[in-house]
Amino acid sequence: MAGKKNQTSKTPDHINFYNDDYYINRELSWLQFNERCLSEARDKSNPFFEKLKFLSITASNLDEFFMVRVASLKDMIHAGYKKPDIAGMSPKQQLDAVTDAVHDFVNQQYQIYNRLLLPGLKENGIEVVQDYKKLTEDEGEYIDRYFDDFVYPVLTPMAVDSSRPFPLIRNKTLNIGALVKGKEEGDDLELAMVQVPSVLPRIMEIPESSGVRKVMLLEQIIQRNIHKLFLNYDIVCCYPFRVGRNADLSIDEDEAEDLLKEIEKQLKRRQWGQAIRLEIEKGFDKRLLKIITGELGVEEREIYTIDGPLDLTFLMKMYGMEGFDYLKEHGYDSPAAVVQLPADRNIFECIREGDILMHHPYESFDPVVRFVETAATDPQVLAIKQTLYRVSGNSPIIAALAKAADNGKQVSVLVELKARFDEENNIVWAKMLEKAGCHVIYGLKGLKTHSKITLVVRKEEDGIRRYVHLATGNYNDSTAKLYTDVGMFTCAEAYGEDATAVFNMLSGYSEPLAWNKLTIAPLWLKDRILDLIHREADHARAGEPAHIVAKMNSICHKDVIAALYEASNAGVRIDLIVRGICCLRTGIKGVSDNITVKSIVGNFLEHSRIFYFENGGSPEYYASSADWMPRNLERRVEIMFPVENPTLREKLWHILDCELRDNVKAHVMNEKGEYVKVNRRCSELPETVW
Repeated sequence: MAGKKNQTSKTPDHINFYNDDYYINRELSWLQFNERCLSEARDKSNPFFEKLKFLSITASNLDEFFMVRVASLKDMIHAGYKKPDIAGMSPKQQLDAVTDAVHDFVNQQYQIYNRLLLPGLKENGIEVVQDYKKLTEDEGEYIDRYFDDFVYPVLTPMAVDSSRPFPLIRNKTLNIGALVKGKEEGDDLELAMVQVPSVLPRIMEIPESSGVRKVMLLEQIIQRNIHKLFLNYDIVCCYPFRVGRNADLSIDEDEAEDLLKEIEKQLKRRQWGQAIRLEIEKGFDKRLLKIITGELGVEEREIYTIDGPLDLTFLMKMYGMEGFDYLKEHGYDSPAAVVQLPADRNIFECIREGDILMHHPYESFDPVVRFVETAATDPQVLAIKQTLYRVSGNSPIIAALAKAADNGKQVSVLVELKARFDEENNIVWAKMLEKAGCHVIYGLKGLKTHSKITLVVRKEEDGIRRYVHLATGNYNDSTAKLYTDVGMFTCAEAYGEDATAVFNMLSGYSEPLAWNKLTIAPLWLKDRILDLIHREADHARAGEPAHIVAKMNSICHKDVIAALYEASNAGVRIDLIVRGICCLRTGIKGVSDNITVKSIVGNFLEHSRIFYFENGGSPEYYASSADWMPRNLERRVEIMFPVENPTLREKLWHILDCELRDNVKAHVMNEKGEYVKVNRRCSELPETVW
């Protein structure tokens, strides 16, 4: 576990660790991450249906990227903002580079869909209808009956003329545009439209024939029958299209008297933000396209011509089709029980015996739910305090908190209303908890509360005892089965005091004079991380063991990266495991030649943040809710906590060591800033990463 002795190295005065050339643009780095997800869709070692899942994920990822990141770049350009980013690129340069990269990426997506997935589906007994005009007579009759009985009553056909203006096209909705012509000679072409209803299934299975399960997309069913919607017209052409809009909320919290009401108001506007992407099918009629682009105000480079069906997220629905379990990943359906927390024992008694670390989803998330549920009914529990960022649709934790309040306990819950794309869900939970009698806080002005912490105050024979749960992931029992995260139970007094201080800070104006164990952003965490990195550099210069292993989702804070460069120059061995965005470059002589970067994209989303510092032979371990990004370290409430129990430290090292040795799902960054799959180029990798 201990690192080797490092050669003493003095930092040359001429090296500027903030040089723009040493950094990668954040948006382009994110696109590299989505490419790594895409590589899983073409990976021959993956079960076939997993390829469907990964291609669907890349489409969903790209939607959010446009709605937030691309939208932000466009906003900066319109506002005349020209300040360069971490890599020295202006907003316009970034947008141009991103646009080129995304056009190429979309082409790759549809090459995989057409050349790999469609033939593979057919081999496995599923045929996706590609031309609705080529159905057999029986198939056509079935589809037309389905349209008449279930689809037609839901649709709202819209004509566009002088008295009926171009309709508002909602964000991410699938629509069909048509050019129609009156049956009288000399009638002009007119525009007509219909929205593909999201309340109906996107994929329709046609009754089996010849042993093949045939599926058809809803928009094709509508296209086949669109003449029934415009009876007095001839259909000249009809094509599906899809609009992506700016969905980032702009909330002036200083002016908002009631944050909940302000967010509710902004959510309604999200559907009608500026159009930033138009997806059309290959062969789209040019006359129809000219009308639609003119109405939407979309530029030519914002049009994405698709060689296949729009919105590949429908593949996740296909992934859920019955009868194909043998084509999916297996072995993780039932997480292991947490041995220190048997179901037949009181959970508080177990925690009193020593700190407990859990690694989800390999270990069950049930003890976290049971912790809150037990506290809700335990007569000795006086108070429960918790932060909630994202929770599941039918959250047992929310139900337990409401029950606790009903049982007369003091319940305080911080519900982060600004959790992106979960705002609506969180508003519902906040109102429900308030109605149940909980004290609900909506977060701090100007900051998102992203920390994951629960405090249970219990009256016991020897006095008041505080039980604390700290975690890297959300209190979401659904995503806990899909994301890798770590969480720790403790009743050590030092953690309990800090937990109390955290909630006092969130609910009032109280900042403690000092912290025992926890480090909190945005006031202290960045400096603490920098201090830990600088300490490793000092150990290296003194010839002592110096090694940093950091696992996180993203790293793009320039001060932190510059500190890592300086530490690398001093001789510190640095191994980074970064799933997503990484603005750091490896292999720069004298700057980052002691740094490796590995990214793992696999069956689970790598979400945990775990940090190891060799510290001259006295290692320290930390886990955190925070990535090393400006937003986490400077604009959010985050928590980093030390793990001090030797047994738990061994468990954390086992996680890090396994990922450093991964030669199946891992990609490693090379000196060009590109990612190479380990199992393809294993012989060319530095020793530290395998």
